[in-house]
Amino acid sequence: MPNVIEKDLNVRMKKKSMKNIVARGRLAEKQKGRPSATVVARGAEAVLYKETVDGKAVLVKERVKKSYRIPQIDNKLRIERTRTEARLLNEAGRAGVAVPAVLNVDEKGAKIIMEYVDGVRLKELLNATDEKGHKELAAKIGETVARLHAHSIIHGDLTTSNMILSRSKLPNGEKIFLIDFGLGCISGRAEDFGTDLAVLHEAVRSTHFEHLNTLWPIIVKSYGKSFAQNVGSQNGAQKALKALEDIEKRGRYVRRKEV
Repeated sequence: MPNVIEKDLNVRMKKKSMKNIVARGRLAEKQKGRPSATVVARGAEAVLYKETVDGKAVLVKERVKKSYRIPQIDNKLRIERTRTEARLLNEAGRAGVAVPAVLNVDEKGAKIIMEYVDGVRLKELLNATDEKGHKELAAKIGETVARLHAHSIIHGDLTTSNMILSRSKLPNGEKIFLIDFGLGCISGRAEDFGTDLAVLHEAVRSTHFEHLNTLWPIIVKSYGKSFAQNVGSQNGAQKALKALEDIEKRGRYVRRKEV
């Protein structure tokens, strides 16, 4: 005979399963109403889907409700994070960083409707190109991140999965678009720049280890040069790179202590 705890657990599991079925049903219904919608990605915080509006492709980022949060808190968080990400995208665009243009923001629905960027993620591209391509892309990465930091914008998740080389013919040649500013913020602190760079360094090390010794020195050199060009001084880049060094030293020390 199952005890009280087992019965309670079974009931909760059934309820959770039912909620998942309902959620999938709602998404299916939503897509029935929008036959042009195609789910591009589904993450822990949001669903991204591609739609066609007035003959043009757009990307919709919709932050999903979290059943484990109190509804009022969940609603407030989703609205605030939607508002913040839209603001960061607009700020980055004004700074000259290639980002998807924000077309509309539905705060109540926790949605950002933005330009759809047709291109290739650097995560795949860096593992498929040659040494010349590695050097060109590394220089573009350093330049892009430096421009972002020179205007006090922190991305928060600088990985090659969040970088797209556009297929579109742009006036100044191909550009690397930064996407997903969901963890970003506004800050001029060297420590925050260093944290952004540490995330990028780890992403390159873990995803493109075979090319690390080619990519990283060029990224750093390009970052320093471009940062100076944007603010008129090497001081900011030097502080950011010093912060990166300190962060990685702390990480190595913690790992040694654990061993």
